[in-house]
Amino acid sequence: MKTFRDLFRDYRFALSFCVLCLLLILAALSIFAPYDPTLWGVVPRDLKPSWTYLLGTDSKGQDIFWQATFAVRNSLTISVIAATASRIIAILVGMVAGYRGKGADRGLMFISDSLLVIPLFLIIVLLAMLVRDRMNLVTLGLLLAFFGWAWDARVIRSLILSLREREFTQTAILSGTGTVRLVLNEYMPYATPLVFSTLINNMAWAIGLEITLAILGLINPNLPTLGTMLQSAIIHQAVLLGRWWWVLTPVILSIFLFVALYWLSVSISEYLDPRTRIQRVGGQ
Repeated sequence: MKTFRDLFRDYRFALSFCVLCLLLILAALSIFAPYDPTLWGVVPRDLKPSWTYLLGTDSKGQDIFWQATFAVRNSLTISVIAATASRIIAILVGMVAGYRGKGADRGLMFISDSLLVIPLFLIIVLLAMLVRDRMNLVTLGLLLAFFGWAWDARVIRSLILSLREREFTQTAILSGTGTVRLVLNEYMPYATPLVFSTLINNMAWAIGLEITLAILGLINPNLPTLGTMLQSAIIHQAVLLGRWWWVLTPVILSIFLFVALYWLSVSISEYLDPRTRIQRVGGQ
């Protein structure tokens, strides 16, 4: 609780936390949606926002408010799958490379560096085209996770390299502590804040790529996400026809989501940095 109280002293954390809670509530409302998000023509077409249709309706005859609840839920689900799976890969690669060293370090860092220098976006687009017919939330999340761990694995490896040289590591080894127990009990407490901070950044990265792939037409248009909502508005020329409510809904929701995740990550990172923490919370 003390950690939360300290974090809430930063207005960025407080605002982003509230915005994320509102978005989660919006996503949870999808449970009560009166319409199937894949059906067209369930409501009158192209109506402006009103008390009956809070965010208006689109040219496909769908209620934009209820579409948005599914879109936020699915985009968050994709980002959580991508961020969680990529954290698992990053932790395993970073810790094995940092602790084992030698050949394992060189081999794993060669793979990591290769992913950092090759044009990932083009490869992701190519793979998305190959699996487009089987694309769903899990497939897309795992696809993004496969390419989202390399930099964070290097950061975790650097942390483990410094921990490996400390006295408590030598003491644990001499006392017969196994590698798995040493990593879980001694190293994970140091790595957990770093993993959590990079997880939030990776979620924002995954949502951005999901929107990009959807606009390129590489995601099933019947799968409601922020990206497919925006792509649908673009295809039906909502801007040219003056149906601003259709375009603004996914754009504003995406901006809120990106800014909230960014501020949350920055606030937590600064809190974990001892120098900025002392300045902000007065050394408590």
